[in-house]
Amino acid sequence: MGLAAWGERARQELRGAGESSPSRNPDAWDRLTPHELSIARLAAEGLTNREIGQRLYLSHRTVGTHLHRIFPKLGVSSRADLPRILRTYRPEE
Repeated sequence: MGLAAWGERARQELRGAGESSPSRNPDAWDRLTPHELSIARLAAEGLTNREIGQRLYLSHRTVGTHLHRIFPKLGVSSRADLPRILRTYRPEE
């Protein structure tokens, strides 16, 4: 499977999880979706991308895509910072 095919699969999984809505709502760009929050919490527990993907029925590459979106939203640069940030993170509604 080529790189383009993996990218399309990731986009389909993101759309299927309702993750396309932030692109339509610029006010939501800096907030985590419930799906992203669950990925961030699992990553904070120390699970690998593959383990997170198995629990949430996603490919490990899609999990990586989510994490690359999550890190800037939370202002972190590594998984090691996630537990500290998530203890104080309160989703805005």
